[in-house]
Amino acid sequence: MESGRRKARYQEIADHLRDRIMDGTFPAGQPLPSEEQLAREFGVSRPTVRQGISELRAAGLVEVLMGRGMFVRSPHARPNTTRPRGVRRDRDGRYVEADAIRWTTREEPVATRTDAPLVLADMLRVAPGEPMFTYDELQTAEHGRLRQAHRTYVPFSVLENTPYADAAPPPAPQLYAALERIGHELHWTENVRSRMPLPDEATALHLADGVPLFQVLRLTLNRHQRPLALEEFKISSDDLEMSYGFGIPT
Repeated sequence: MESGRRKARYQEIADHLRDRIMDGTFPAGQPLPSEEQLAREFGVSRPTVRQGISELRAAGLVEVLMGRGMFVRSPHARPNTTRPRGVRRDRDGRYVEADAIRWTTREEPVATRTDAPLVLADMLRVAPGEPMFTYDELQTAEHGRLRQAHRTYVPFSVLENTPYADAAPPPAPQLYAALERIGHELHWTENVRSRMPLPDEATALHLADGVPLFQVLRLTLNRHQRPLALEEFKISSDDLEMSYGFGIPT
């Protein structure tokens, strides 16, 4: 009877560390041996060690903190980044994101015409297939450490009999002021869910293996609860929490 195949070295490293984490040798919050130490111990290269660590990151057992090393993930640990969600006005009266992060768009967004798919049409309360202006942006901050994909949808029907009937409005957040100028009083709602990224999303957002993303859908509504625009944000969920304020309905 043939013996089973020997495990790959990176799997041996992952199994060794997983066992030590589960039996309490490495408790939550404790640093793990460095890549260099593990490479010496197992007689492998550092890329092999990183491959083993990526297995543990995908399982949610380990987190890597920039400049500090590898740590056993604690269910009670605070993330490195907290992002307040919402919209506010700056000192000049312009609409800006509540997180106060200075985002840079890699390329100036250009309006394209798309047709509303069924799910988005339902959220925007328009007929499936209605034409919409769509903007796509890949935004970065903190020298590329933070990345998000941002898409804005504006149905044509919202812009009928306005100065934007024949010319595209600006993307959000400049869109908000444009909607106010044509007579709308605005408020917003957001829906958030977590999901695994598609391959192109993982590449664009620089997501490590096994890291899900947050998908945030923000509706801009007028005072009659009519949806005016929809935004989609895709954000890495690694080491991030999002903060929302709310009040008691009156």
